[in-house]
Amino acid sequence: PPPTPEKSAIVSYFYFLSYKQGDPVTLYVNKVGPYHNPQETYHYYTLPVCRPKEVHHKSLSLGEVLDGDRMAESLYEIKFRENTEKKLLCQLTLTEKEVDQLREAIEELYYFEFVLDDIPIWGFVGYMEESGFLPHSHKVGLWTHLDFNIEYNGNSVIFANVSVKDSKPVPLEEGGAGHGAVGTGGGLALSFTYSVHWFESPLTHARRAERLRDYSFFPKTLEIHWLSIINSLVLVVLLLGFVIIILMRVLKNDFARYNVEEEGGCDDLDQGDNGWKIIHTDVFRFPPYKSLLCAVLGVGAQFLTLATGIIVMALLGMFNVHRHGAINSAAIMLYALTSCVSGYCSCSFYTQIHGQRWVWNIILTSSLFSAPLFLTWSVVNSVHWWSGSTQALPASTVLLLLGAWVLVGFPLTVIGGIVGKNRAGNFQAPCRTRNIARQIPTQPWYKHTAVHMAIGGFLPFSAISVELYYIFATVWGREHYTLYGILLCVFAILLSVGACISVALTYFLLSGEDYRWWWRSVLSTGSTGLFIFVYSVFYYRNRSSMSGLVQSAEFFGYSLLTALVFSLMLGTVSFWASLVFIRYIYRSLKMD
Repeated sequence: PPPTPEKSAIVSYFYFLSYKQGDPVTLYVNKVGPYHNPQETYHYYTLPVCRPKEVHHKSLSLGEVLDGDRMAESLYEIKFRENTEKKLLCQLTLTEKEVDQLREAIEELYYFEFVLDDIPIWGFVGYMEESGFLPHSHKVGLWTHLDFNIEYNGNSVIFANVSVKDSKPVPLEEGGAGHGAVGTGGGLALSFTYSVHWFESPLTHARRAERLRDYSFFPKTLEIHWLSIINSLVLVVLLLGFVIIILMRVLKNDFARYNVEEEGGCDDLDQGDNGWKIIHTDVFRFPPYKSLLCAVLGVGAQFLTLATGIIVMALLGMFNVHRHGAINSAAIMLYALTSCVSGYCSCSFYTQIHGQRWVWNIILTSSLFSAPLFLTWSVVNSVHWWSGSTQALPASTVLLLLGAWVLVGFPLTVIGGIVGKNRAGNFQAPCRTRNIARQIPTQPWYKHTAVHMAIGGFLPFSAISVELYYIFATVWGREHYTLYGILLCVFAILLSVGACISVALTYFLLSGEDYRWWWRSVLSTGSTGLFIFVYSVFYYRNRSSMSGLVQSAEFFGYSLLTALVFSLMLGTVSFWASLVFIRYIYRSLKMD
């Protein structure tokens, strides 16, 4: 049978809270923060509000803690399907300092978040009105009465929200007294009340997430999603078709010309416009910084696996809107478990290209992303801790995450590296490499690294620019992203565009008799991360209302990490696409 309300701590995916009429329904207070700064949140009880003598916090999951949740029991007494009218919550006498604190919170558009049966309830702390220029009026008021409207179906709660339309705010001007407030010699006496109204809902408990998605306390911005995605898909398909057709026609002509020259005994291969055949003894010359290259490929493969796993889990419905922080927990779990992928891919390829320092390679692979992550988190968490934000992780959570990396992530990287080293075969090169490197001719400006990075980064970015807006609106706003099928399609298109553009740029590089394609293939498409970071700056300035040190530190810190992740993923796809392409064209030639 479903658990009783007293056993709310053991609610799982398969059970939901079941109530009888008159059973207590626990309302948790959670956090407050500026309306336009989603990641700047503080505990609700940091404000001078009604609170119990002893605060009892709810036991939270890892994802909820990472999401900034700090739920605590409230003084609100709510009973299932029993209406309450104007019940006194508490009486407070606020000092002048506390009044100033509330006034400042209201002027910064602070909203609060309560949680009832895993349903978030949002509302504004107070009311502010600016009117006129001459004379200018600035009114600030505090809501002291809340109306809770709760929908139910059978024995379960479906939805809940809060309303203040039938109450008046208490003015917080200095020396002012209003409805429900009495000036008391430098203090302000307030009476906080609440009402509860129950309404029957036709929705079942299994469909209650639909009701929350339709609620619009925060602004909705995803109305034109389908049209924008279809437009992006059409452009990307045309781009891919153009690249593939042109490249295949050029390669067909190259094969015909080179093979005819070989059969005719022509040794002067420099007569052709495209000279990629004459560098066949250098094209498989191993690059400098082997260990770093292999670490990039290993971590990129890990994030490709991680991203695919997250999207598949989302398609399976594991991240609905009532599971607070579920996606954060899943990302951490998958990052630790997929560490073996990075170790295996990195050390295996490192062994193939005759790398000797495989222990150093494993250490570099394990720290290539975790070190920037720890540095960024240290700065961001310090800012949150200094400001008193709930986004600052407690010591227990920090130790838990560190333990997950030390006991799971790093050991799996080592195990994967050892397995990859032992199972690595020979590097499959269809051409022998000379001992002396061929001199590279002077290249025109349009074949320089910066130009290739601009082209190789912009085209994949253009393929996801529309979807990127919705992702930013979800991560840095309060949208509920639900079209994971579309996200999977866009992700596949992004990888396809990156691979095709990399192949085309690699061909143009080799046609100029430049065999330094190894790092160039990683950087060309990996530069998409730079475009994503530039877009994040644009989004911050022109598409959001975020401000302040706390929000800015978190936004730009994690935007840099996001850009790094995209660079690693696309750089990996780009490299392997180029390697497969180069093996194919040189294997197809007739050579001694």
